[in-house]
Amino acid sequence: MRSPDAAGLQDLLADIAAAARSAPFPLDRAAYTAAGREPDAPILCAGSLAAGFCVMGRDLGRQEVLRGEPLCGAAGRHLRRGLFRFHHGRLPADAAELDTVLTRVLLTNTVPFKPPGNKPYGPEVVERFRPFVERLLVCHWQGADLIPLGAGALAWFTPYAPDGAVAALAGDRARFEKSLEVKITARDAAGRERPKAVRLHPLPHPSPLNVRYFKAFPALLAARLAQLGY
Repeated sequence: MRSPDAAGLQDLLADIAAAARSAPFPLDRAAYTAAGREPDAPILCAGSLAAGFCVMGRDLGRQEVLRGEPLCGAAGRHLRRGLFRFHHGRLPADAAELDTVLTRVLLTNTVPFKPPGNKPYGPEVVERFRPFVERLLVCHWQGADLIPLGAGALAWFTPYAPDGAVAALAGDRARFEKSLEVKITARDAAGRERPKAVRLHPLPHPSPLNVRYFKAFPALLAARLAQLGY
């Protein structure tokens, strides 16, 4: 995970690993074995904790396990190229140049583990790791604008919004132009409650399998970033 450390982040990772070991849950163990990684070691985030905006996906893929960071597979590279092009007006020359976008954004997922296959995690697993993602967003990330990629990432924020607000946004034809402020409360490492307002700006998932939006994604991303002033 290539991310600048902040006080307590390593403790957060250790707490996630302990929660993963506490009881079995679906996990693509073959992917971790192939990558030479411990299956209970979370892949939580990459990029800058000081970034003004965060991009959240659903969960990890095989490439993410290999590299040890979120959103670096086909969909993640599409996202990163869009970020680079927005700021530089051209595509990156190579992978190293592409990775420079990590100084401007924080990348994470709703669950810091890879499920078997490409199936989303069920509610029990999502809720099991929710408090740790809350801690990342509230206690460690310094920004307040968040782009959820796809329906699964957007739905993760349902508990923090007024009843029906997230579902209404998800069903709005203009959802990729609209935003919603939610209030996330997390418990820090000392058990103290800490609230934080986060503004959601949904976009479609940039997967090549998302035939409807894959080609349109760079323009949608650029419009969002311009709207947010990044």
